[in-house]
Amino acid sequence: MLSQVVELIENKQKFGITTHIKPDGDGVGSSLGLCWLLNSLGKTAEVIVRGEVPVAYRDLPGAGNIRDIEKIDNDYDAIFVIECSDLERPGIAGLENEFTVNIDHHATSEHFGTINWIDATASAVGEMIYNLCKAIGGRVTREIAECVYMALVTDTGSFHFSNTTDRTLKVASELVKAGAKPAAISESIYNNYPWSRIELMRRVVATIKRDDSGRIAWMRQTLEMKESSKAVDGDNNGFVNIPLAAREVLASVYMREVGDNEYRVSLRSKGNINVARVAESFGGGGHKNAAGLRIEGDWDAKEREIVEAVRKAALDSF
Repeated sequence: MLSQVVELIENKQKFGITTHIKPDGDGVGSSLGLCWLLNSLGKTAEVIVRGEVPVAYRDLPGAGNIRDIEKIDNDYDAIFVIECSDLERPGIAGLENEFTVNIDHHATSEHFGTINWIDATASAVGEMIYNLCKAIGGRVTREIAECVYMALVTDTGSFHFSNTTDRTLKVASELVKAGAKPAAISESIYNNYPWSRIELMRRVVATIKRDDSGRIAWMRQTLEMKESSKAVDGDNNGFVNIPLAAREVLASVYMREVGDNEYRVSLRSKGNINVARVAESFGGGGHKNAAGLRIEGDWDAKEREIVEAVRKAALDSF
């Protein structure tokens, strides 16, 4: 709960902050925003992740200080785990031995933390970090504003996903007043990719198929596509949304090969189609219109299972 998080910060001094492996804008922005907040309160804090920070987020204030580690190598009073469904998602060894604070806005998040602050009504964890700043009496500095605004923009799809609320827009307004520059942040997200993204997109889009109704679309990304495009993790951000640009398409399935018969699957939908329930049925989770999962097995067979599950979810929504 928020009150427990405030009490912890007030009574402890040294903190670590981490998020899921292959972090997105909410993970990086929220982590950095929290780090700046803790520093402004006279606390010692650092952001630690497994793997590189995606290019789109490297210009955020403090991003250059993020440490890439494989296991806990410092002493902390507590570690904040941002936007993770379980303690394995950060990919950092030793977290299970730490005092952890689980901060997430996914209702499907496991309560793995010593303290668990879950707010499924928040559009992004960034919105929760803003609320924490207010609750603890901190000042929203320009650095905090830029990082948290990045979190909001990326997790709401530039405020056009259904998780955007009046509260989200009010927070965004306050962040702009505090110094966040919407145009510059959007430029870094949407117009800051290498050519490898275009090459990868060309290959992935060529695989798009639709069901007989035209409402459900799906596509694939193989390891060979990634290699031949010279793409890196993050180059495929947002690909799952491409089919939804078509008026007729109501849900999209994006399967990415990550190993031998291993896949990551992203699900997106419009309106009342609940893809979170679909993801949960396969061991994943997320929001009603945006969810994901990992799956193993024969590609064709698993693709058919997932597409059929999404099709049934679409029928149930009518």
